[in-house]
Formats: sequence, C-alpha cells, structure tokens
Amino acid sequence: MITLHDIQEARARLNSVIYRTPLIPYAQASDESVWFKPEQLQPIGSFKLRGAYNRIAALPPDVRANGVIAYSSGNHAQGVAFSARKLGIGAVIVMPTNAPGIKIEATRRYGADVVLYDPTTQKREAVAQELMKGHDWTLVPPFNDPYVIAGQGTIGLEIFEDLPRVDLVITPVGGGGLISGISTALKMLNPRVKVIGVEPEVAADAQASLRSGHIVEMTSAETSRTIADGVRTLALGDLTFAHVRQYVDDIVTVSEADIRQATRRLLLEAKQVVEPTGALSFAAYAFHRDKLPPARTVVLVLSGGSLDPLVLSELLRES
Repeated sequence: MITLHDIQEARARLNSVIYRTPLIPYAQASDESVWFKPEQLQPIGSFKLRGAYNRIAALPPDVRANGVIAYSSGNHAQGVAFSARKLGIGAVIVMPTNAPGIKIEATRRYGADVVLYDPTTQKREAVAQELMKGHDWTLVPPFNDPYVIAGQGTIGLEIFEDLPRVDLVITPVGGGGLISGISTALKMLNPRVKVIGVEPEVAADAQASLRSGHIVEMTSAETSRTIADGVRTLALGDLTFAHVRQYVDDIVTVSEADIRQATRRLLLEAKQVVEPTGALSFAAYAFHRDKLPPARTVVLVLSGGSLDPLVLSELLRES
C-alpha cells in the first residue's frame, strides 16, 4: 500500500512536468458547490501523465536508459511516450487495434514505437512479454504499480489543498490506479471525505469486485461494449484492489446513454471538452444523484479529453 509520503515524493518529481489543473465551478449546480478537476488540460490531455512520468523518473538512471515498454488503449500510452521523450529514452507501446485512431497517432507523434494487437484473440500482457525478449526494457504498467498510483494520487493532494472543505469526490474507474491514488491521498488528509468511483454498466468489473470481496474479471468482448474506451480494462490489479477496498466508499454505474449525454452536456453547457471516459463522474452526478452520498461540496474528476472527432460528430448529431 502506498503512503502520503509516496504521493508527496511523486509531486516533487512531477513539479516541472505536469500542469496543476485548477478547480472550475459548475455554474449550473443547484443546492451544492460543485467543481470540476479538468485533467484533460494536461499536456497529453489526460491524468495518465502523472503516473507514467513518476514511474519512469523513479527508475535508476542506468535502468531507465535501456528504454521502457507499456500496454494501453490510449491515454497511458501517450503518458509513457511523452515521458520517455522528455527523459530522452526509447519507448515501445502495445495498443489494441480498436483503440481510437486519435490516441494511436498521438502516441506515435510523441516518438514511441506502436505495436498493435487484436484484443479479441490476444492478451496485451502476453504481447508485451514476447516483445521484451532479448531487450532490457522496463515495463511501465498502466495502473497496478505503486509509483503509478502515487503519481495519480497527486490529484487528491491538489483537490484537498485547493478545497479543504470538500466532502465528496467522484472519479472514473478503469484499472483502479486513479481512484486508488486519489482516495489514498484524501483519506489520509481527511478520513471523512467520501470517494466514489464510476463505471459503465456494461463494464462494471470494479463494482463487482468491491461488492464481492474478490477481483472479478470481464472479457474483452464485454468491456468493448462501452463507448468509454479508457475504462475497458478487464479487471482491477491486486494492488489497486487492495487500495479500493481500503479507501473507496462505493462504485456506481451509469448507462451508455448517460455517458453520451454527459459528454455532450459537458461540452455544450460547461464548455469542458472530454472523452466519454472523462465524463463518467459527471454522468453519475447528473443522472444518479440518488446513488451518491449526501454532500455540500463536490469535486468531479474529468479524467481526459482525447475525444475522437468521429465520436464527437456522432454525439452532436444525436443532440
């Protein structure tokens, strides 16, 4: 389990790399004080830069110089590629063929070598392990790593420092790195803060895991049904599951229609351009307030903004 000190060390490493995103008020909230934490404003358009850079920067220089490899559907890929370029090392990224083209191209643009795999017939971990043969690359996991979790936890530090009266934080859940880091930071600073995760109904492995007390795994065919490609992970990791069980108050689910409408409303009403995954927290707040604990001061984490132009066009046509 990571500590508050681990998160503070991560912040020191990230100080000159990330953008400390502000808290932006949601003007249309009624009885509550509601704020957005817009992580889509990071240099790569996602919170994933925090964990990726912290993991790579913490490697011994001689190990780091050999290069890194990672697997990701998009945002972690960009975080690793951007971090590797900034640190002057090579990076190989394993990405599924159904990843948004905008994310694949961005990863290549940051200088990484992209290897595509078919998620219906191949496991990304196996593809990465095969590629690593004969190389001294370091694997940078997308979520199940203490340095990655600590990097994401810097979001929790910032939220508490900027809004000490916060009593509810809502965040997307995929592999669990983001919610693990945020919940650890907040619970150590103020145990009374409630932390709620949000998943798509059709890819709710984390909710099932939290409620059953053991890790529940889904298939790629199941998770690919959601438009929120950033949370198509098949299961929590053992490390993230331990943090979720310790610090997360609940995980709720939202429908695909909720996600689509939330993405649209964030753009048109709040002027926040986010991808469907980034809209999960708003979907829960806007359409399922009854599932959430009572609160006066709420922060909604918007996790990323790599919105595929084709998806944007489709969502706007629907409106």
